[in-house]
Amino acid sequence: MKKDRIYLFDTTLRDGQQTPGIDFSVEDKIAIAGMLDAFGLDYVEGGYPGANPTDTAFFARKRTTRAKFVAFGMTKRAGISASNDPGLAALLDSQSDAICLVAKSWDYHVRVALGCSNEENLESIAESVKAVVASGREAMIDCEHFFDGYKANPGYALACATTAFASGARWVVLCDTNGGTQPAEVRAIVEAVIAAGVPGVNLGIHAHNDTGQAVANTLAAVEAGVRQVQGTLNGIGERCGNANLVTLVPTLALKETYAERFDIGIDADMLTGLTKLSHTFDELLNRSPDHQAPYVGASAFATKAGIHASALLKDPRTYEHVTPESVGNLRKVMVSDQGGKANFINALKLRGITVAKDDPKLDRLIQIVKEREATGYAYEGADASFALLAYRTLGSVPDFFHVESFRVMVERRYDANGQLKTVSEAVVRVVVDGETMMSVAEGHGPVNALDLALRKDLGKYQSEIADLELADYKVRILNGGTEAITRVLIESTDASGARWWTVGVSDNIIDASFQALMDSIVYKLLKNRGEAGKVAAE
Repeated sequence: MKKDRIYLFDTTLRDGQQTPGIDFSVEDKIAIAGMLDAFGLDYVEGGYPGANPTDTAFFARKRTTRAKFVAFGMTKRAGISASNDPGLAALLDSQSDAICLVAKSWDYHVRVALGCSNEENLESIAESVKAVVASGREAMIDCEHFFDGYKANPGYALACATTAFASGARWVVLCDTNGGTQPAEVRAIVEAVIAAGVPGVNLGIHAHNDTGQAVANTLAAVEAGVRQVQGTLNGIGERCGNANLVTLVPTLALKETYAERFDIGIDADMLTGLTKLSHTFDELLNRSPDHQAPYVGASAFATKAGIHASALLKDPRTYEHVTPESVGNLRKVMVSDQGGKANFINALKLRGITVAKDDPKLDRLIQIVKEREATGYAYEGADASFALLAYRTLGSVPDFFHVESFRVMVERRYDANGQLKTVSEAVVRVVVDGETMMSVAEGHGPVNALDLALRKDLGKYQSEIADLELADYKVRILNGGTEAITRVLIESTDASGARWWTVGVSDNIIDASFQALMDSIVYKLLKNRGEAGKVAAE
């Protein structure tokens, strides 16, 4: 039986950016678009070109290769022709593959927000869609407040949807903008739209999570006939968020009731990258991943209950609805030593590190990790530091270099032009093959100065780290007060395109940063020798 295709539409970069406390930079948007594209989504909505400098700059850069890149904006204003509307012109001038137009579909909003007649709004929808189609782009209409509009005036809401479709819209997206519609209502209203003449293969659903039912409402819409689902990474979005694609994608792909009927364009190999995608996004937001998130949370496949753990060890299906490996997650059995070892062995195996379960060094590694996590280390988000710890505990790490000492100074002074400025300077003494070298560097802040000084002269290894770049630097305060414990996470990359995370923890932010910087360099040197990610216990 041929499966129906469901198209996945991500609006993290547009609707997700409305989350309180989130403000993506251009570089953030480029990185996120690349992650979404690599994962295999069909559409990536980039934002509103012309509305703000960030989105305008983002649309001027290359964003996706596989996914269709979508520009978002309003239909033309009433009383102005499509060719003379500046907002619509900005959309048509954008380098996008598709354009999503937001249109009022609740007559109350047409009257209050737009201040025009119902007929004028329908004309704006029709003419705007035609203009997009004429430009050679795929046209979509987001019918804002559609479900509330339908309940208030079903005839007019349906007229908005059918007008958009008749004018050439590839997708008519039904939006539960206030997030208060219930699954049974969604199902009935979608069926009414299909009966009115908009085929399910041209319908999408955009659900908000104000009653905690955005995923349920999206699935109800799919069951009723829609074939495009919209959502965001980790469910971010305005107020209570949007439908969570990280939950929707594996549900549609792995649950028989959907998997037997639908093709979402994400194969089994791609799906194993889901946990990494979710956690990497949280790290970019500088927040802790939700441990109880479905499918991808650290606790999603964890159990502490003795009877549950016993059953899991005999057959994981007893307490797991899908296999953790299918979404790139790990099983965690925390009730017994055997379960603990199994979990570590599995984590090490994923990194190419093999060790026997009866090796006493494994017990020592487990003890070290537990002790360090109690003091603030987080190895889940710092694979490189975990791999180095495993090397050092289970085998060995070459003594490439030794930092004898470092000093960081911050001075606030007036320069020669009488301008007040703050200068950061670092001095590092490094020993390589018995030879001591001292490097001095100024930087934009103490950590940057330390980084520059540390990598200024590593003797015979200097050429090996020439392509090493620090891609991201994150600080998290683990407790309150000026004496707080600080955790630093550093993301590094090199010319090969590889990326790795390292961690440092201290009550001194410079010391925590130094630990993470050191691990980054050592991991890079191991990687150059093809050793990173594989070690055999001695």
